Amino acid sequence: MSPARRLRNIIGGSAGNLVEWFDWYAYAAFTLYFAPVFFPKGDDTAQLLSAAAIFAVGFLMRPVGAWIMGVYSDRKGRKAGLTLSVTLMCTGSLIIAVTPGFAAIGVAAPALLLFARMLQGLSVGGEYGSSATYLSEMATKDHRGFWSSFQYVTLISGQLLALLLLIVLQHTLSEADLHSWGWRIPFFVGAALAVVVFWLRRRLDETKAFVAADASEAPKSSALLLILKHPKEALLVLGLTAGGTLAFYTYTTYLQKFLVNTTGFSKDTATQISAGALFLFMCLQPAVGALSDRIGRKPVMIAFGVLGVLFTVPIMSTLATAQSPWIAFALALAALVIVSGYTSINAVVKAELFPAHVRALGVALPYAIANAAFGGTAEYVALWLKDAGIESVFFWYVTGMIGVSLLVYLFMRDTKHKSLITHSD
Repeated sequence: MSPARRLRNIIGGSAGNLVEWFDWYAYAAFTLYFAPVFFPKGDDTAQLLSAAAIFAVGFLMRPVGAWIMGVYSDRKGRKAGLTLSVTLMCTGSLIIAVTPGFAAIGVAAPALLLFARMLQGLSVGGEYGSSATYLSEMATKDHRGFWSSFQYVTLISGQLLALLLLIVLQHTLSEADLHSWGWRIPFFVGAALAVVVFWLRRRLDETKAFVAADASEAPKSSALLLILKHPKEALLVLGLTAGGTLAFYTYTTYLQKFLVNTTGFSKDTATQISAGALFLFMCLQPAVGALSDRIGRKPVMIAFGVLGVLFTVPIMSTLATAQSPWIAFALALAALVIVSGYTSINAVVKAELFPAHVRALGVALPYAIANAAFGGTAEYVALWLKDAGIESVFFWYVTGMIGVSLLVYLFMRDTKHKSLITHSD
């Protein structure tokens, strides 16, 4: 494969990933506006809790999607898995965009919202494994950390685009219009973009690693095969993901609500702080990924673990009382710089642990389980502890889970030097 063709495939796969995550994060970015539409009247925290619970249910569907679509990608191809995932995401976004509110159809409104998020959970559950595997297999050996980091570049880009669209709507629509109907716009946009991505992904080349595995006599991918033949690697993915995903969702999807509900900033100020920090966070990913190509994956992950344990409580405690938007921005950015030690390379580390015939499932399923348990519940746990009057306990919870992952990083092998990915050069 020529360098130009390889680059075209990586860009094409990344562009599709961006739209997938735009659709997923539009829910988090616009929760402050649509929560009153779907749930009965109550205080702000109670409505956010209800919306966060459905957000968490979407994560609970991710292991199911990871299982079904991980097996599908291992058996039918990475390209086929990527195409199916974006179809499910498009459907979920369109349902949210057209569903009437609670005042019009009663409990059917939150029920349809729940169903749409379940579809999106299935989609994202399969998307992570398929895209992580595709980018890792498509990249060359010496630059695998750099190119696979674009999974989080596009993931963050999707979240950032959702926030930027929110900023535009906040400055072009009235507060009343945003609460009434303006929040539906991003879901229509996401559904339309997903159709474009479907076409893009149909044109991607399949990876050499999948073609070689498909032609071999390797056993067919299944959850039973993963459990019986690769239990250690699956447990490693669970452990290395737990702290990283909790920290990531704390400083990305929950940060905007934390700045409004705890620190006391306005909604538009909180959105601008989040967007600015996320933009720099996105730009940092390839640099840290390239660093892992030089010094190894393990030192980069250990740096995240040590810094996360030392600074999570000080950063969150200071952020809770920050009065200047610039101080809040600096604290948020500092936290995200630390988290980059996980986000930039976690996809390639997981892909390098498994052989090709079970790689997509091995990457996706244990990751999705850890996400459901820790990432998807981050908002709900934080809001529940705040409602109980003990919000600072959440800061220690995040610290403790990063500590658990740090122990995994310390004792696992460096996958850069012992990678199971072949057929990529």
